[in-house]
Amino acid sequence: MKIILLSGGSGKRLWPLSNDARSKQFLKLLKSPSGEYESMVQRVARQIRETLNDVSLTIATSVSQKDSIYNQLGDSVEVVMEPVRRDTFPAIALASTFLYDVKKCPKDEVVVVMPVDTFTEQSYFQNLKKMDKVVSTNQFDLVLMSILPTYPSTKFGYIVPEKDQIEDGVHKVLRFTEKPELPEAEKLLEQNALWNGGVFAFRLEYLLNVVRKYVPELSFSYLEEHYTDLPKISFDYEVVEKAKSVACVDYAGQWKDLGTWNTLTEEMSDAVIGKASLGENVQNTHVINELDIPIVCLGTKNIVVSASLDGILVSDKESSVALKSYAAAIDQRPMYEERRWGFYKVLNYVNFPDGNKTLVKHLFIRKGCHISYQLHHKRTEVWTFVDGEGTLIMDGQAYQKKRGDVVSIKAEQLHAVKALTDLQIIEVQSGTELEEGDIDRYDWNW
Repeated sequence: MKIILLSGGSGKRLWPLSNDARSKQFLKLLKSPSGEYESMVQRVARQIRETLNDVSLTIATSVSQKDSIYNQLGDSVEVVMEPVRRDTFPAIALASTFLYDVKKCPKDEVVVVMPVDTFTEQSYFQNLKKMDKVVSTNQFDLVLMSILPTYPSTKFGYIVPEKDQIEDGVHKVLRFTEKPELPEAEKLLEQNALWNGGVFAFRLEYLLNVVRKYVPELSFSYLEEHYTDLPKISFDYEVVEKAKSVACVDYAGQWKDLGTWNTLTEEMSDAVIGKASLGENVQNTHVINELDIPIVCLGTKNIVVSASLDGILVSDKESSVALKSYAAAIDQRPMYEERRWGFYKVLNYVNFPDGNKTLVKHLFIRKGCHISYQLHHKRTEVWTFVDGEGTLIMDGQAYQKKRGDVVSIKAEQLHAVKALTDLQIIEVQSGTELEEGDIDRYDWNW
């Protein structure tokens, strides 16, 4: 069995911690069994491996999330990136072709596709084994994970199963209903309908046959180049609803979407993360503070406070579900981004009257990692090494740098740095145009 994890979204509902550059699945707010904070993607990857041992994981995502995935999961996963953002069917098609053409998986390989940010318990992943078993009988085109509903929700699609079970907890699927209005959702529950958990299992050959309708060859490189030949459509519409025989495997355990501050704080172990204090008369208040300034809450009830370099949220928990539209109206560059080598924070940005601009960043580069060998056309940079040691490359020459050293980098000057220990640098950019895209990368053999 191979597992494809779908990682997408921009996470505006968890602003200011999440934004276009930092989706909700990368926020480290959940406690792991060891007591450390982990993100949703780290939690799901850990739970899968605890249940399925050495199963291989392939993450289908966009280019913007690549560095965050490698930063949090390392090289233990394969990452397949969409050339452009489409929808779940093209993304799954590209990842499946990668398994077939690059990883040389046999056509009868069972593939399970699931979201990367599901909050659930270990028995959920045991259910993946059951899905694998049902697919392997070759009786069905697709096997889905069906969730036992706890209330008539309008947020989820529904599966209406046939009354008779094939075996314990396994049904044939009669029909599907997309997110209904409340009266219809109530009627669906009377028909013993189940939530569609967004988990699909199939034989690799089955999906490859669907892909063949749109491209003449099942080459990963060809599909990357002709990615827009695939329709921009969801996997549910293109594959699930057109399948001739579909079964579902029931799951009745914990299953939750931590997509709002209201639902996320319900699962947080600590009321405070970061520099904050709660008074004695505080009730049901959570504070998540990524800033280096203190927050004090007195007499607050049912409140979430979230502070980062991107902004500060103070909200009643139930009202936080309306956050997305307000966050979408905020037009500013992300102030925190993860990179494969570590992360950076934007400390200051100034646009001077004469048109010159200055951007100050705090770079954290993990031991053994390096920034690519690169140059910029439109800006100069000054690097001040504030902690750790590293090897600096300037126009092909190597220099050892440590705390207190200052380096000036001119426009068009090639440069890179590798951290010999955890390394921190204050970077000051200056120029009339300060854009992340102003970068040319070159090879350097470390």
